[in-house]
Amino acid sequence: MALRDHFESDIRFYYAIGVFIILVYSVAIVVATIADLAVIDRRMIPLTVGFFLFMFVYFISISVQLLEPDESP
Repeated sequence: MALRDHFESDIRFYYAIGVFIILVYSVAIVVATIADLAVIDRRMIPLTVGFFLFMFVYFISISVQLLEPDESP
């Protein structure tokens, strides 16, 4: 892959943003648990499941964008 092709695609950037958001969420939950900043109990399960469902749909939408034909002239 040429360096130019690497920068013409936004897909890698979108994937990186998704992974970054997941890492931020996970680190926040771990820090809140360790520092006793929040009560982490079964009330967090629906929030976490919803978050990861949202991220799943986010990654699926990026993958579907890869299947669309290129509109470049």
